[in-house]
Amino acid sequence: MAEAGTGFLEQLKSCIVWSWTYLWTLWFFVMLFLVYILRVPLKINDNLSTVSMFLNTLTPKFYVALTGTSSLISGLILIFEWWYFRKYGTSFIEQVSVSHLRPLLGGVDSSAPSAASAAGGDADSSRQSVSECKVWRNPLNLFRGAEYNRYTWVTGREPLTYYDMNLSAQDHQTFFTCDTDHLRPADAIMQKAWRERNPQARISAAHEALELNECATAYILLAEEEATTIVEAEKLFKQALKAGEGCYRRSQQLQHHGAQYEAQHRRDTNVLVYIKRRLAMCARKLGRTREAVKMMRDLMKEFPLLSMFNIHENLLEALLELQAYADVQAVLAKYDDISLPKSATICYTAALLKARAVSDKFSPEAASRRGLSTAEMNAVEAIHRAVEFNPHVPKYLLEMKSLILPPEHILKRGDSEAIAYAFFHLQHWKRVEGALNLLHCTWEGTFRMIPYPLEKGHLFYPYPICTETADRELLPSFHEVSVYPKKELPFFILFTAGLCSFTAMLALLTHQFPELMGVFAKAFLSTLFAPLNFVMEKVESILPSSLWHQLTRI
Repeated sequence: MAEAGTGFLEQLKSCIVWSWTYLWTLWFFVMLFLVYILRVPLKINDNLSTVSMFLNTLTPKFYVALTGTSSLISGLILIFEWWYFRKYGTSFIEQVSVSHLRPLLGGVDSSAPSAASAAGGDADSSRQSVSECKVWRNPLNLFRGAEYNRYTWVTGREPLTYYDMNLSAQDHQTFFTCDTDHLRPADAIMQKAWRERNPQARISAAHEALELNECATAYILLAEEEATTIVEAEKLFKQALKAGEGCYRRSQQLQHHGAQYEAQHRRDTNVLVYIKRRLAMCARKLGRTREAVKMMRDLMKEFPLLSMFNIHENLLEALLELQAYADVQAVLAKYDDISLPKSATICYTAALLKARAVSDKFSPEAASRRGLSTAEMNAVEAIHRAVEFNPHVPKYLLEMKSLILPPEHILKRGDSEAIAYAFFHLQHWKRVEGALNLLHCTWEGTFRMIPYPLEKGHLFYPYPICTETADRELLPSFHEVSVYPKKELPFFILFTAGLCSFTAMLALLTHQFPELMGVFAKAFLSTLFAPLNFVMEKVESILPSSLWHQLTRI
């Protein structure tokens, strides 16, 4: 009985909702009928005649002012809509309609899944979205003092955003501090220094810590931010290495004595790995590439579990500089695995190696005549795979977009990762004869395989929708962020643009040809109201003229 009563109430509720959904249409026709019935006592015809006489007395200047004002207002709306779309990626009018007006009118967001049906699948998709939109430390990030600050001194522009530098500060606190720092005065000072926002205050704190003790993290901060050349940074990192190795050996002996000692050893390990990696990067920047490769290989052998630093990407770039393509292939065979996270460096380096085998003899005309060979097909498939992973890279490699200094953090599959990859690897693509020509001829074919990138993917997960927002936070404001897939202009921008142009044209024509536009307006209005007049005549012929009098008698 209870279930039957509940079902009846649900049916009654659905019937009421359905009736109210369509009741406004019936109400509209009833109002029209009442207006027609009451047209005589309400003197509608007389009022319409008065309005028409008033409109006939208006001069063309009034219509010029009317159309000009309409054009101005629609133009202002167009400018605001365009600014809002460029900044937030959506239409302001559409957003207000969906967010505020649609709920008032009883609309339901069809994209919002029900609680019962979306418990499992949506949880997985949300985890996937969060993981794909995770911000990663740039393996090839530049030095602030020797590179980023020099750019600021020359151009007056800030290459790093506050969001990016704040993420770096969080990384430094995670890697270079531990709970026992307060027991050592120098480390306690550096713990506060990594939280300091002012660069000069951080540098002063590092000098203060060095006055107390040989502190490895203090040397790291000075090498990163105070050194104005790579040579100065390398000297400071060598001093940091000497201090860091001593701390690492001492903590290694005590790591099993308790949780605090284990945390301290973990911190000392991170410090040592960071110093050696930056020393290898200094050697690479100073032209000692073979030395840098040896340092990176030794570091990867000594600490094989610290994959979070992505040292293999530094190794790949250095090996490409040496043109040691066999060694590059060996590194790719280890890290280009289905179980490991991908990156633009992995995917595009694999594409470069396969393109190298065929690019020097590749010709699009010959390929169209005879078809692609097996090697050429493999190269094209590798390019399509790379472009699907990060579709922003080809425009930078083909120099269709200008490069900027890469940020300290990147978003995989985003514009920030594309900039970081192209900044260091463009020279390697140029060195391989015909590789950029092959990329230019084939990269756009990827989009024919994945026409709906946000809904499905071909070799990877569907392209995440959060990349544009995260990249705008990571990249400086003077850079035009690459957006994929390219967003179409909202309807209201097109509508206001057409309205603005149309009313401006009417204002101009009315000002130049007032009499002709008057004749045209009258003809247009008479044509527009002709069907209404025809319906009115038919209704009057059907209904008796004395219907109102009969209703008053009743």
